[in-house]
Amino acid sequence: MLGPSGRVIFLFDKSSQSKVNKYIVFFPGAMNFYLVDNRGSKMKKIPEKYRKRLMGLIPMERIIAWNIPRPPQSLLQELLSYDGLTPTFSDILDAMGIAGAIPGSVLKPVLSGKKIAGPAVTLQYVPERLTPAQSFHEKARAKLADRDAYALTEPGDVVVIDGGGRGDISAMGGLSTLIAKKYGLTGNIVDCGVRDVGEMRNLDYPVWSRGVTPITGKFRFEALEVNGPVVCAGVSVHPGDLVVADDTGVVIVPQKFIGIVVEQAIAASKREKKLVGAIEEGSSMDQLKKILDPKKW
Repeated sequence: MLGPSGRVIFLFDKSSQSKVNKYIVFFPGAMNFYLVDNRGSKMKKIPEKYRKRLMGLIPMERIIAWNIPRPPQSLLQELLSYDGLTPTFSDILDAMGIAGAIPGSVLKPVLSGKKIAGPAVTLQYVPERLTPAQSFHEKARAKLADRDAYALTEPGDVVVIDGGGRGDISAMGGLSTLIAKKYGLTGNIVDCGVRDVGEMRNLDYPVWSRGVTPITGKFRFEALEVNGPVVCAGVSVHPGDLVVADDTGVVIVPQKFIGIVVEQAIAASKREKKLVGAIEEGSSMDQLKKILDPKKW
């Protein structure tokens, strides 16, 4: 329909699950898209670099944010130079009273020996209401949106997918992995199933998942939101939170605590590295105690 001053307004189907009804305003001369809520207030413009990568897999009203905070890559690279990251981060969060650790027995690494650290971009799925048979019969559109979530990322991001813990249903496969790798993402955390794990390994792309399954998420999952709050294996994840993962598990650090937690993690890793070296050199117990109190080992 046409709005004021010749603006063209494209209305999208509104989900009953949406918290705020939104629609898209298109300004033909400027080629700009804006999200607008039902009170008419204009929200931030979707940058062209993201917009041109979107495939239309999820209604635009369900894209909650795209400008997420990101820590400096230099800080993350320093962090990744140390081993044993998730136990260190888990201990620090315990001391701060923050629940953020997920065991590696719950979200298992598809590729062993990998460690990643990066800001979260989130994608939430809910169960599709129709059965797969009915969806095929009605020639319904699949409602997976991983590639639109990838479209809103920067290199080094980690995509966190909330699939409700359904390890028997896949939300990520070979093509999804290829696109994630192409965009320079550092890895995916998937709280449901994945498939085509051979392709993930061939592409050397780190993924942690609830399970491995051949069963597609098409006609079983519906994308509810991109870059809204999600729950991953019982842990709350917001866009911009720091995701750290290795063979031992996954840890989520709330965005406002990233600076202090990373600082403590690097300091603890340096102490432990020094302690390991002293033990290997046969240092006395008195020397070891000076490095780190044995009660804190």
